[in-house]
Amino acid sequence: MIVSNTASLLWQHIPEDISARLTEILNRHRQASVFFRADDVAIPSARQNRLLELFVRHEAPLCAAVVPAWINPARWRDICGRVQGKQRLFAWHQHGWNHLNHQAVGKKQEFGPGASFELKRRIIVRGRDKLTAILGEHFLPVFTPPWNRLDLETLEILEKLGYLAISRYRGDRLPAPPGLPDLAANVDLHTRKEDSFETGWEGLLAELDQSLATGVAGLMIHHQRMNDTAFTFLELLLPILQAQSNIRLCLYTDLLAGRVSASS
Repeated sequence: MIVSNTASLLWQHIPEDISARLTEILNRHRQASVFFRADDVAIPSARQNRLLELFVRHEAPLCAAVVPAWINPARWRDICGRVQGKQRLFAWHQHGWNHLNHQAVGKKQEFGPGASFELKRRIIVRGRDKLTAILGEHFLPVFTPPWNRLDLETLEILEKLGYLAISRYRGDRLPAPPGLPDLAANVDLHTRKEDSFETGWEGLLAELDQSLATGVAGLMIHHQRMNDTAFTFLELLLPILQAQSNIRLCLYTDLLAGRVSASS
C-alpha cells in the first residue's frame, strides 16, 4: 500500500469556536451541494470501518473510491456488513488499479506518461471488470485516479470505455473531454501540508468557503491519515451540514442526473 498514515497538524485539536465558524461560512451561501469522497477504500481496518459506520450512523452519503487490486469477495462482504444494508448512501467507484506510481521522476502518477497506453488501458479494464464482478450492481463507473492525476491518454481511454465521469482534485490540470465530466473534490481534509495548527484550520475553512461559492463542495477524505480528532470533526460537521436548509448532501449520481451542477 502506497499511502501515508500521518495526520496533518490541524488535527492536533479542534478550535472551540469551530461550530460557529462553520455555520457562519455555510450561511454566506444561498444554496450549495456537498459531497464527500473517501479514497483508498478496500482493505478493512479500524479506521476504514469507523469511517463507513460514521456515515451510516448519520445517514450521510459517501462516494467511496475502491482500489480494485486490493478488494476481494471477503473484503467486500466485510464492507457490506459495515454499511448495514444502506448501500443507497454510497457511490462505490474505481480508484485506479493498484495505487502504484509509474513515474520515474516528477509527481506520482499511476496513469501518467510513465505508463504506456496499452498498460493504462489494460489495468483500467481489469479494475473495472473486477469491481463489476465483486460489487455487482453497486459499482458506479466513475474513475478517481490515485494522487488525483492522469494524462490525456487516460482521459481518452476512459471516455471510449464509457465511464460516466472522473473525479480529481481542483487546480491546474488537463481539461476533461465533454463526455467525461469532472466531479472534482475541492476541499482537502487530511492530506494538508500547512506548517502549523492555525494555518491548517485557516486553509481548510477558506477552501470550504471558496468551494461552496462554486455551488458544489467536494470534501476529500483519506481515512489512513485520520486520528481521533479528525473523526470527531466529521461527527460534528455532518449534523451541521444536515441542519442547513441551503445545503444538500449528495452523491455522484445526483450530480450526474443534473439535479445539481458539477464543480470544475
